[in-house]
Amino acid sequence: MGRLEGKVALVTGGARGMGAATARLFVAEGARVVIADILDAAGEALARELGPVARWQHHDVAREEDWDAAVRAARASFGGLDVVVNNAGIYQPAPLDGCEVALFERTARVNQLGVFLGMRAAVPAMRARGGGAIVNISSIAGLRGFPGAVAYVGTKWAVRGMTKTAAVELAADRIRVNSVHPGLIDTPMIAVNTPEANAAMVAATPLRRAGTAEEVARLVLFLASDEAAYITGAEVAIDGGWTA
Repeated sequence: MGRLEGKVALVTGGARGMGAATARLFVAEGARVVIADILDAAGEALARELGPVARWQHHDVAREEDWDAAVRAARASFGGLDVVVNNAGIYQPAPLDGCEVALFERTARVNQLGVFLGMRAAVPAMRARGGGAIVNISSIAGLRGFPGAVAYVGTKWAVRGMTKTAAVELAADRIRVNSVHPGLIDTPMIAVNTPEANAAMVAATPLRRAGTAEEVARLVLFLASDEAAYITGAEVAIDGGWTA
């Protein structure tokens, strides 16, 4: 316990799924956490559950002003910002010849622009603390082609590339930047898939099951902690062997 003692973290998409699991684990490990999401009721309930070491912040990751407000909230409530987890994302399958421009643009605004804005907004606050850690949630769809989800795949590859560029640019500031690439994880997001598609994913996974939000949170915790002090620019799959 205490692997994030004294640290202040901001977790986007923090109201449910992997984000909520990450917020809970961070608090258990000593962090103070800003839970950021557009899901007000769920986010407020989680903040109440976690107590005074957590704060709810309504936050649209595609809005620059919301990022400014979230970073200000972290500094005002807890004194600074050490960790950002860019977890918020949307997923709506559509093949290349069936993907509307509106869907592509909406996916890009949340999944790609949101990560860019989050990294950029965090830098001044982390520099003021002498360093920090950014963990960007990508996907196995950011490691290989994935038919039937061109917009989602494109944004997750973009997250991977932006992570590596930021890691190199920010190393001198002692700000580490890594990406996490989950496979099939049992969260509300996979409900948009057909049961047959999810079953096929499980069958293709060497460990023969979906992962859990808590398992992803434990990897995020490691990358955010000082135990990963020499890891930056890495891409870490957590997929039961699916991309092996």
